[in-house]
Amino acid sequence: MPSRTLNIAAACLLDDAGRLLLVRKRGTRMFMLPGGKREAGESALQALARELAEELHLQLPEAAFTPLGHFNEMAANEADTRVAADIFRAALRHPVAPAAELEALRWLAPQDPRGDDLAPLLRLHVLPVIWPHA
Repeated sequence: MPSRTLNIAAACLLDDAGRLLLVRKRGTRMFMLPGGKREAGESALQALARELAEELHLQLPEAAFTPLGHFNEMAANEADTRVAADIFRAALRHPVAPAAELEALRWLAPQDPRGDDLAPLLRLHVLPVIWPHA
């Protein structure tokens, strides 16, 4: 049984072509949704806004986000850790670039193969919700 749980907020950011933005942190191999850990006293949307500003220099109003669900899964890059994730969906209408601890961005289309470099939360829970027939 994992020794700790991280409370996170993350976003499914979709471009006009319906592709999903994935990010990879420096020194890791797993791609995941942009977002991150909630700080004490932060709502999920407050944490998401802070993380997107830090990681992608992205400013979106809270009204841009639609709740997708709450999911629990093993963390991708931290041993003996689970994540409890509030996931939101939003349209991304302009280019972004990695900042802060992000090393790479990748776009995933519904028909793209699902490699073993996708975080478990993304692969097992989020993708089946946003693309149930892919």
